[in-house]
Amino acid sequence: MIAIIGASLISSVILLSILLICGLPLGELTMGGQYKIFPKKLRIVLIFQFIIQTFFLVIILQAGGLIPLWFSYKTTQIVCIVMAVYLSLNSVINFFSKSKKEKYIMTPLSLLSAICFWITAL
Repeated sequence: MIAIIGASLISSVILLSILLICGLPLGELTMGGQYKIFPKKLRIVLIFQFIIQTFFLVIILQAGGLIPLWFSYKTTQIVCIVMAVYLSLNSVINFFSKSKKEKYIMTPLSLLSAICFWITAL
C-alpha cells in the first residue's frame, strides 16, 4: 500500500515535469520559483529528469512487490534507499525555498515521497 502511495506521489511529480517540458507556467513550483516558464535549454534537462523520475517510479513499484523485479532485490532496495535520502534532503531544501508555492506544495510532496521510499525500502 505504501509503495502505491509513493508511486502516486512520484507520478504527480512526473506529470509536473511533463507540463514544464511542454512550457506551461508552473515554474514557481521548482528551482525556487526562478522561472515561471522554463527556458527551452532547461526543458532539455527536464527530459533527463523525467527519465530518472520514471526509473524511480519503477523502483518503488518493484520494491513494493507490485511489478516484477528488473534488478535483484538488494539492488532495488539500495536504489530505493538512495532515493529516500535524496527526497529527504530535497524536502529540507524545498522548505527553505524563496518560492511560497514550492515551499508549501513541493515540500510536503517531497517529504511524503521520502517517507514512502524509506518504508518501502526498509
